[in-house]
Amino acid sequence: MDKPISMGSGEAMATVSSSLKKLLLTEVEPPSPTSGSKITIVGVGQVGMACAYAILTQHVATEIALVDMNANKLKGEMMDLQHGLTFLRNVRVNASTEYSVTAGSRICIITAGARQQEGESRLNLVQRNVNVFKTIIPQLVKYSPNTVLLIVTNPVDVLTYVAWKVSGLPKNRVIGSGTNLDSSRFRFLMSEKLSVAPSSCHGWIIGEHGDSSVAVWSGVNVAGVKLSELNPLIGTAEDPEDWEALHQEVIQSAYNIIKYKGYTSWAIGTSVAILCQAILRNQHNCYAVSTLVKDHHGITEEVFLSLPCILGENGINFIVHQTLNEHELKKLHKSAKTLQGIQSELQL
Repeated sequence: MDKPISMGSGEAMATVSSSLKKLLLTEVEPPSPTSGSKITIVGVGQVGMACAYAILTQHVATEIALVDMNANKLKGEMMDLQHGLTFLRNVRVNASTEYSVTAGSRICIITAGARQQEGESRLNLVQRNVNVFKTIIPQLVKYSPNTVLLIVTNPVDVLTYVAWKVSGLPKNRVIGSGTNLDSSRFRFLMSEKLSVAPSSCHGWIIGEHGDSSVAVWSGVNVAGVKLSELNPLIGTAEDPEDWEALHQEVIQSAYNIIKYKGYTSWAIGTSVAILCQAILRNQHNCYAVSTLVKDHHGITEEVFLSLPCILGENGINFIVHQTLNEHELKKLHKSAKTLQGIQSELQL
């Protein structure tokens, strides 16, 4: 299938449409075949389609290309999105099993890979998905050499490292969705405990998107008031209010959602859309995303972990130097060593 999947109804219909178009319109200049804010999504499973839907409804892109191996599902998903475009801003939606449909993409989102099963650690997925990436990444870079790769497939930190190695792209243009969603979950749980809107609760989860993530309790605040100054034991085992339970709930969130509904989708889709918006609109907003952290916070391993990053049209422009306490630094280093141990066994 060399061309985007067509919804045409035969040569006769095309001839009539062409004639009507000539009667209706006088061409001044042929339309541009692509736009300046094209996004490709590889994988049309639950996560990929949640990303596509969020990108459409948040008016992030002017063109979306979907790629998957399952041609029938691909066509069905494309048609389902196209049929709702009347109610949204006009967005071109194409789909194909061939990567040529991705040409000229500003951002390529990868959600393809084996789905995480109930009770399965994200890190157990790694080698199965490494082999998938070795096929996908070169094709994306071939057709969109100036793209930003946004990795969503788990284990996201290790696979972002794999994407960086396989793609040959500079580190600023290979980004993992990382702990952006973890940080959102953290802020939501804070908001429930404090009866304050999530957008007014500020806190960061950094490190691995997974079991060794780090809650930066030293920086958690509402309206600039650090909770650690009101409760010096916050986040510790001695804390009488057991705030660390919120962090543990963040870690368990995906496992619980998978247990209840079989997969996660809506929150990660929304998270990815907001990251794409920051890049395409050169917004310089700060999000917790997975990036190369060697030489940051004393980390010596060549690994990708989440830190607060400033995103612009070139991907990651800056990494924020957080002031971490000794306990947080120790946990971050442990997270780095955990991932380095996994990467050392990869077959790239």
